[in-house]
Amino acid sequence: MAISTITAGLLTLAILSFLYRDNPIYKVAESLLVGVSIGYFLVITWSTTLMDLLFIPLFSEHKISLVIPFILGLLMFGRFFKGTSHISRIAIAVLIGSGAGAAIPAMLNARTLQQISATIQPILLESGWLDISAIVVIAGVLSTLAYFYFSREHTGSFGWVAKGGTYFLMAFCGTTFGYTVMSRMSTFIGRMEFLLSDFLHLTQ
Repeated sequence: MAISTITAGLLTLAILSFLYRDNPIYKVAESLLVGVSIGYFLVITWSTTLMDLLFIPLFSEHKISLVIPFILGLLMFGRFFKGTSHISRIAIAVLIGSGAGAAIPAMLNARTLQQISATIQPILLESGWLDISAIVVIAGVLSTLAYFYFSREHTGSFGWVAKGGTYFLMAFCGTTFGYTVMSRMSTFIGRMEFLLSDFLHLTQ
């Protein structure tokens, strides 16, 4: 059995020992996981970001335009010194501003415009029959909006529509929670399969 398989199996058992109770073995495995993850992230950042995108193009290929991000990066280290902490605000402002400028259009398109366009669908199919899914979407959107309309008391027919919106909200929350649980169960099943087959050789 390879040493990597033995190490992975022992660390998996150490993490699963938390199901019994918190113990020093679990804390060692947890600290090791955090340390290795940070070390891996630093190495990847240095090799694929700083070296490939900054140092090599700037000093070897002489791309002068990269001087600006290089200086902004150096300004970030001003946070470590009391007398120069204020200059790091320039780099932070550029980072936040450029990040927001890139993220806002993308998020607006993904979370707003595409969601709105998905609700504007023809309710008739090419065959002339009603599209049940489009009708359900329209009913869900309208009833959910009615539920969040607090300028009018939820009574009468409007109250029934708003109550229907709560069912759509519960269905959404339930499916989201179910998807989260299934993704965690998929990870757990993968670990169990590794322990029983590759590590303990109890199954084939």
